[in-house]
Amino acid sequence: MNNDFKATWEKYTATWKMTNQADRLAVFSDVLAENAVYTDPLVQAKSWNELIAYMENFHQQIPGGHFVTTYFLAHHQKSIANWEMKTADNITIGTGTSYGEYNDQGKLISMNGFFENPA
Repeated sequence: MNNDFKATWEKYTATWKMTNQADRLAVFSDVLAENAVYTDPLVQAKSWNELIAYMENFHQQIPGGHFVTTYFLAHHQKSIANWEMKTADNITIGTGTSYGEYNDQGKLISMNGFFENPA
């Protein structure tokens, strides 16, 4: 099951690099529960539309920005991942840790990011 959660996590993570809303929604339908909640030090997105708006804001600040998972571990429908935030040129500009929770269908119901809050 760990590999299933990792595949789900990586598909979700890939949506941060996408710039097309339809593409994001297609992946969201595969990996996110309809009531999934995203939380980090800057925002709590309680819907797919709120999460997409946050992702679009991220791309306005860091065009081509994306995340690379450097460590992943899962058990009992929960996961933890360490990641690097990268620029379009693949330069690391930040690091953090995320905690995920999955429903019985293996879809994410909660994604919680932890990182230093930029001043």
